[in-house]
Amino acid sequence: MNASPLISAADLAAQLGDADLLVVDCRFELADPAKGAREYAQAHVQGAVHADLDHDLSDLSKPGLGRHPLPDAAAFSAVLARWGWTPSTRVVAYDDAGGALAAARLWWMLRLAGAREVALLDGGWGAWKQAGLPVEAASTPRAATSVAIDFDASGIVYTGELRELRKRGEVLVLDARGAPRFRGEVEPIDPVAGHIPGARNRPLSENLAADGRFKPAAELRVELLAAIGAHAPDTVIHSCGSGVSACQNLLAFEIAGLAGSRVYAPSWSGWISDSGNLVARGS
Repeated sequence: MNASPLISAADLAAQLGDADLLVVDCRFELADPAKGAREYAQAHVQGAVHADLDHDLSDLSKPGLGRHPLPDAAAFSAVLARWGWTPSTRVVAYDDAGGALAAARLWWMLRLAGAREVALLDGGWGAWKQAGLPVEAASTPRAATSVAIDFDASGIVYTGELRELRKRGEVLVLDARGAPRFRGEVEPIDPVAGHIPGARNRPLSENLAADGRFKPAAELRVELLAAIGAHAPDTVIHSCGSGVSACQNLLAFEIAGLAGSRVYAPSWSGWISDSGNLVARGS
């Protein structure tokens, strides 16, 4: 892999079978949480393991931290050990939602754990199928490893810190949800509609070209700098509904060379779990 957080289908295909490569299928659908596992069982990139957003990349038992709370480092260590991961393993994650469900989430979590050889398959499952590259239905378990990672807490924002940073006017919250949800016109998932006061909207769909791949880095850079205005990239905090699709905006910033932004892990569903937090609607 190179320094880019993206890898093309052709480049990944050329590396299949490498002993130090781990491919992870992260397909997931919010309306049907079991669908990703079913589709993985029908066909997946040759040699890939499956990551379940609800069970491998979240800890749904944690209250008040949004719909997809981050798991503890020990729990994520156990997942990585089951996959046969080591600190020298190169990881490629993919889904069929432009990275939003939930490949970018895995990319972010691995980065928090100190991994640097981790990339997203550009175009995801769709690009792989369109190219006619090797798939399989069988799942061959990898040899388990011993893993003990820690998360870099500086890359994660929780509600208490966000409140303080907002009071001091030091951050910009960038919301990855679609514009109607951001404005509070519709809310198909969470019990309260709207957005965090002062937030701006950058729908994650705007990061992708018509073919489902990410826009070129230079194009993304222009658009993202326009979206954040006078704010420096390292003062940007990404949010969404539950802290999952926000990671796709974070990934877009990294592709564009705008390093240092962070993710508000509880996101909107965590923000509204505290009735004392203000809610904004409209543009």
